[in-house]
Amino acid sequence: MSVLKQKILQVSTDLFQTRGINSTGVDTIVAVAGTTKMTLYKYFETKEELILAVLQQSHQDFQGWMNEKLAGLSDKPDAKIQQLFDFIEEWVTAPSFVGVAFIKASAEFPNEENRIHQLSSRQSREFRQFIHQLAQEAQIKDAEGLALQLSILFEGAVQAEQIKRGCGAIKSAKKAAKTLIDIAIKQS
Repeated sequence: MSVLKQKILQVSTDLFQTRGINSTGVDTIVAVAGTTKMTLYKYFETKEELILAVLQQSHQDFQGWMNEKLAGLSDKPDAKIQQLFDFIEEWVTAPSFVGVAFIKASAEFPNEENRIHQLSSRQSREFRQFIHQLAQEAQIKDAEGLALQLSILFEGAVQAEQIKRGCGAIKSAKKAAKTLIDIAIKQS
């Protein structure tokens, strides 16, 4: 990826996360990126394509970060699922946290037929599938049920923290997640 394309993508990510997608125009993006509309449209044919690229990159970055954190754990599968919310809390409480792109995008594009909403929905399902895989590796009987419960906790807590930083939602979600995980492990 060219340096300029990467810069446009990063500037767009920052602006979309801090100002909102619909509130950020192409003029603002090119001004902050120090480029032109022609250059932006050379890399991204439409603003929608740029938004989709931002969502893809944000999701890949988070998933890569999470995979790296979990890879640092022992090979004991139940340790990974037990530490999941420790890492989520670390991510949410970091000064750089500005929310989850797919949650914000789905709120700004609520029409289920919209490509941005569809990608956001798919990314939500992919994260739930990621949790499901961790639960299966830990040999949890109802891995699918636990994955759904934990993803609801994750999305709800993140949304609450986006609304009011430091509100304690992530700490409460972590506590609830640990309870659910401990019960699921005992039942397996």
